[in-house]
Amino acid sequence: MKAYRSRKCRWLVVLAMALSLAGCHTLGYYEPSMDRPVPPAAEPPRELSKMSLPPYRLEPPDIIQIQMLKSVPRNPYRLGYYDVLQIFVLGALPDQPIQGFFVVDGNGTINFGPVYGSVPVMGLTIDQARDAIFAHLAKTLAQPEVVVQLAQIADLQPVSGTYLVGPDGTINLMKYGTVRVAGMTLQEAKLAVERQLSYFFESPEVWIDMVSYNSKVYYIVTEGAHLGDNVIRVPITGNETVLDAISQIQGLSPLSSNQMWIARPAPGGFGCEQIMPIDWVAITKGGSTATNYQIMPGDRIFIAEDKMVALNNYMNKVVAPIERFFGFGSLVSSTIRSFKFIGNPNFGGF
Repeated sequence: MKAYRSRKCRWLVVLAMALSLAGCHTLGYYEPSMDRPVPPAAEPPRELSKMSLPPYRLEPPDIIQIQMLKSVPRNPYRLGYYDVLQIFVLGALPDQPIQGFFVVDGNGTINFGPVYGSVPVMGLTIDQARDAIFAHLAKTLAQPEVVVQLAQIADLQPVSGTYLVGPDGTINLMKYGTVRVAGMTLQEAKLAVERQLSYFFESPEVWIDMVSYNSKVYYIVTEGAHLGDNVIRVPITGNETVLDAISQIQGLSPLSSNQMWIARPAPGGFGCEQIMPIDWVAITKGGSTATNYQIMPGDRIFIAEDKMVALNNYMNKVVAPIERFFGFGSLVSSTIRSFKFIGNPNFGGF
């Protein structure tokens, strides 16, 4: 009787799996219609016929580097604490020349020493500072000629550095405000930054370059054979092929088959998407470049699961709960029989 029940349970398990696999059940998205050749106008670039990507357009969270090449303060600049002036005075005393660099001290003055004294220049423009120095030295010198130039600004915030394109598409120049650069090329971003800095500097010049390409990526999707799909996001540099992409995941996993393809979104997000089958065996064993396509931003490389591995995992998922259920039932039955056996008056002298 027990053997009959056991056989009956096995047949029920097999019948349940057969019913679950019957009917319209799709194990993968791939269809034979994908093997049709693409139109010549839409022929994708390959390993030996790569194309240059269009100019890179900044997006969050790209990182750029800005180098300030020219930073002359916008007139009229007013002197502040610890600014440095280069001063030359013609007609000074022979043993007390005035020539060199002078710092605006904590009192807001320029100190020429014990003979000439100090001149207040805090808050003055360069021209006003020159007139103030001339008026002060004219008390001691007969006909001084004063030349004043701004040599260094103490509180000038540096612009040079690395900047992250924020979620709102802007970079933060702190004291000089924010600049929107999302969707711009590097040249367009350069002009935008210079336009913003022109409120603070005379004809500023900057140099901009990429530090980290974070916004342009492609995806490698590995079907998980009923164990969960895996998705890897890989930054793109513009030179990758299918072989390069698979090397990013250290090759195919034991769950994967050789069936794979590229799903390429249509430009603008609508229109005719491209599905390009990949002949993995021809690429690796035969050195073929026909399907070793160049990867483009936004591509999805889909690696299909091994159908036998997927079926085995599916059967295990279906059978495992039933086996646990019957195993638990068998444990309960054996425990009850043990208690009955122990409670028998003829057992152990009871």
